[in-house]
Amino acid sequence: MEKIIDTVVEPTFADNTFNILDFGAVADGISDNTEAFKKAIKKCTESGGGKVIVPIGKYFTGAIHLDNNVNLYLDEGSEILFSTNPLDYPIVHTSFEGTELMNYSPLIYAYKKKNIAVTGEGILNGQANNQNWWTWKGSKDYGSKKGDPSQLDSLSLPRLLEMAENNIAVSERIFGEGFYLRPNFFEPFDCENVLIKDVKIINSPFWVMHPIKCTNVIVDGVTVESHGPNNDGCDPEYSKNVIIRNCTFNTGDDCIAIKAGRNADGRRVAIKSENIVIQNCKMIDGHGGVVIGSEISAGVRNVFVENCVMDSPNLDRAIRIKTNSKRGGVIENIYVRNIEVGEVKEAVLKINMFYDFYGNQTGNFIPVIQNIYLENIKVKYGGKYGILAKGYKESTIKNVTLKNVVIENVDTIYSLENVENLQFENTYINGELMKNLNN
Repeated sequence: MEKIIDTVVEPTFADNTFNILDFGAVADGISDNTEAFKKAIKKCTESGGGKVIVPIGKYFTGAIHLDNNVNLYLDEGSEILFSTNPLDYPIVHTSFEGTELMNYSPLIYAYKKKNIAVTGEGILNGQANNQNWWTWKGSKDYGSKKGDPSQLDSLSLPRLLEMAENNIAVSERIFGEGFYLRPNFFEPFDCENVLIKDVKIINSPFWVMHPIKCTNVIVDGVTVESHGPNNDGCDPEYSKNVIIRNCTFNTGDDCIAIKAGRNADGRRVAIKSENIVIQNCKMIDGHGGVVIGSEISAGVRNVFVENCVMDSPNLDRAIRIKTNSKRGGVIENIYVRNIEVGEVKEAVLKINMFYDFYGNQTGNFIPVIQNIYLENIKVKYGGKYGILAKGYKESTIKNVTLKNVVIENVDTIYSLENVENLQFENTYINGELMKNLNN
């Protein structure tokens, strides 16, 4: 972990500033500032880089595309209000739930850039709600009514997944208008040296922070408050050397979810997510605190989680690994220590090789999950299970260790299927000292 931390350093920027007001921006929350952002960023990168300043006020805009050596800096009291009109987001090379495609641009996007940042004390507001982006989920919980268009329509997500299974070139997977696949909020795609720091992000259409195919990423001090569908807080995918620290996640889905591509598309890309450090974060609402999967086909390894607090009656699990035999993937070397859990609903540790949210997920790619280590974990209210783990007979979950773990108030100590070498060291669940099983 220390080697990873030493490797990843914040990008530095030239001492130049470019105030968006000087490029025609209007801080009334109504005027379209898309061109002002575009001009300021262009001037900044052409001048050798620096800060693009967003001063106090409210700035309405469409997509913002970052460029080399640009730090988009939000002064305290500033707020960027993103358009909810899909036509304000041009078609770019992006990804939807682990499958690459040509689709609406993320709200803040960078493609094949180096040394980029979004920093400052301001607010990034996606303005998503049950009247716009969220309805595309196709769920009545998010404003969708019977007959409304959604991502579940046969020509939308099902068509994309079919194209990926048939190895159709990404350049031919053209979606956008009429297909109802929501854009990510902040997505650096195939970038190097990325920083997002101190800003607050609210009301995202879809995944909030999604570094994909990136190297050297720091997410530091970011607050996420976004309770829409699939509003994961931070989803590193196919990315290496990632540090997520000092953040607060209050989300409608997983707080942090480490991804590595879905099914055939993940195997096509074949880039592992690896060397990921998560420190000093607070997880409130969410489906899981730190999650690996379910889009995991290229594999994940070397994940380090420490000094985090997780607590909410609306937090389902603390640590979760999810995959299935369509996803496959090798998930290994997951280290978690010094975690305080106030309350979770379902499980403290859940490992599932039969994740089936999308119906029948049986395939020919049996996952591998091994080397999971939890140390110094304290849980006041553990929910239904201390440990809930289900592997395959032909691919058991291997080498799970709990050391100095105290879990209180769980309905069932553990439910285990095909788990090999589960070790307890000084671990108490419901006041009972755990003994090693003959496994």
